Amino acid sequence: MKKVYFVTGIDTDAGKSIVTGVLARDWAGRGRRVVTQKFIQTGCPGLSEDIETHRRIMGTGLLPEDLDGTTCPIVFTYPASPHLAAAIDSRRIDLSLIGKCTEKLLEKYDVVLLEGAGGLFVPLEGLYNTIDYVAERRLPVILVTSPRLGSINNTLLSLEACRNRNIEVAKVVYNLYPPTDAPITDGTRDYLKTYLREFHPQARWLEVNDRYEVSEGSL
Repeated sequence: MKKVYFVTGIDTDAGKSIVTGVLARDWAGRGRRVVTQKFIQTGCPGLSEDIETHRRIMGTGLLPEDLDGTTCPIVFTYPASPHLAAAIDSRRIDLSLIGKCTEKLLEKYDVVLLEGAGGLFVPLEGLYNTIDYVAERRLPVILVTSPRLGSINNTLLSLEACRNRNIEVAKVVYNLYPPTDAPITDGTRDYLKTYLREFHPQARWLEVNDRYEVSEGSL
């Protein structure tokens, strides 16, 4: 069955690119035909640096779909949120192009991991935000979080936004790099699992450690 997951984070530095690459490598190792795609890349003059990170972790080298721009059709030079980067480059964000590229990838692959830019409320154009794109296309979300201070608040805000928009939270990935003090790591894990059991019981809990290994835990 063909599937597209939208990989988002609780903020800009949650570790989305690392987690996307790790999940793609893990699923490919289990025999799934999986590819990654970057929603919008900013701060690059050419090829998406996040796509390069995915391929480095996956160990595949660049794919033909990377070189022809299919896996990241929209790249802006200025390192800012997409709406500002587009304005600085005097361009508009063609969201239909992203969707067409996703469909093209689904012709060859069974799973597309579509990594977002920043969090769910990153603005794209006017008051239209990333979460609007996700909700309109009914994309299940993989939410990347971490144990660092402040992550509980940001995680719950993201989960609440998904619940309010009827967006499926398929997986929550606990990114353990860089390492955090054990009491904070353990306490945050326990709290988030309790919250998920109550409000998103269908979600799967995954963890990625500082060796880029993924493991699954129960809620």
